[in-house]
Amino acid sequence: MTAPAPHPRRKVLGRLSLPERNFVAEALRAETVGGVLLLIAAVTALIWANTAGGSYESVRGFHLGPGSLGLDLSLQHWAADGLLAVFFFVAGIELKRELVAGDLRDPKAAALPVIAALCGMAVPALVYLLTNLAGGGSTDGWAVPTATDIAFALAVLAVIGTSLPSALRAFLLTLAVVDDLFAILIIAVFFTKDLNFAALGGAAIGLAVFWLLLKKRVRGWYIYLPLALAIWGLMYNSGVHATIAGVAMGLMLRCHKEDDSERHSPGEHIEHLVRPLSAGLAVPLFALFSAGVSVSGGALGDVFTKPETLGVVLGLVIGKAVGIFGGTWLAARFTKAELNDDLAWPDVFAVASLAGIGFTVSLLIGELAFTEDPLLTDEIKAAVLVGSLIAAVLAGILLKVRNAKYRKLWEDEERDDDLSGVPDIYEMDDPGYHLRMAAIYEKKAAEHRRLAEVSGGEREDGNGPA
Repeated sequence: MTAPAPHPRRKVLGRLSLPERNFVAEALRAETVGGVLLLIAAVTALIWANTAGGSYESVRGFHLGPGSLGLDLSLQHWAADGLLAVFFFVAGIELKRELVAGDLRDPKAAALPVIAALCGMAVPALVYLLTNLAGGGSTDGWAVPTATDIAFALAVLAVIGTSLPSALRAFLLTLAVVDDLFAILIIAVFFTKDLNFAALGGAAIGLAVFWLLLKKRVRGWYIYLPLALAIWGLMYNSGVHATIAGVAMGLMLRCHKEDDSERHSPGEHIEHLVRPLSAGLAVPLFALFSAGVSVSGGALGDVFTKPETLGVVLGLVIGKAVGIFGGTWLAARFTKAELNDDLAWPDVFAVASLAGIGFTVSLLIGELAFTEDPLLTDEIKAAVLVGSLIAAVLAGILLKVRNAKYRKLWEDEERDDDLSGVPDIYEMDDPGYHLRMAAIYEKKAAEHRRLAEVSGGEREDGNGPA
């Protein structure tokens, strides 16, 4: 009796399926453009806040909106509570898609990014808490260094020119999606105060109507947009952070195709429409009105001397890298999975370091954690900027060391010698691919034989080279 063949060990960061690869490429392309705009907005905010006297504070403190509806807000609050709801709406769609059609639909495949993301949030929070307990600082900011900003991370990749293989990019994207989920839970659970149950009930009814309309296949932006604004306004007045409304609506969208006649699911279609608004307008405007802090020598020095700000920097730079790398290694170790043969563990550490860029959501949580202390809020924001910058530089150095290897892997993934529109690496089991390649080589061989005959004829006539 022959022994059963051993099952092949599951690969960590293995090659993506073709549909998943195409989706990741399209999503990251939009995020990269948004990340560059985010970087420009952040630099603009810093220059404006440090060179134009008090005009920056005057502009972002300007109030507008209907006071009778409880929405007489400053531009800074409109950006944080309103525009970021669009960002979290897209995050909700991404999470729903990952759960029903992406890596998170398979519990075994989901274990790795979920464990890595959880460790990548728990360790920075622990680093912050230990730093502040030892230094006598406030523990209120424990959640600030737990978030990863995928757009900013991809902007760094674009600047340093690193061609990360699709598996590493997908890992970073999935990490960010899971990270966003837990950041949403943190905001909902720990930063909800003075609940208005009437407004919360109204928001719940609005969400139920939103879900029912989707279920009944009702179409028309002119129906959903006013309803979404009403749900957002009620959520804001309920005491729950208004961005939760965006997430809830995003999670309700259908993100799987019901039959082959659908080119895209409704969720993917709406995400395609809304993502440019999120990445190109909402998040950069939030950065413009939130990232403007003093960067004088004294303020930067305080970042490394105050326990609250030092905890944020250490959490982002050390906590994120150690947490994600350690979580990934432990998940692989205990599930007996093997790392992709084309990659090495230092590659995982470099991506984990890149996840220490915690800009958008970290700034938001910093504002929520220290609402009563504007001075400390600005210092925390400065710490987020400094920590994210250090993480970006560290990751950039680590990734540059392996950039030649990454470029080779990227070129192999993109090669399409048979001009079929599908990368060759995905067609190795397709007989049609090999027939197309054989025809191409036969055509080239025939051309070389013709050239050889022509060259031979020229030599016989005495017209060739001596």
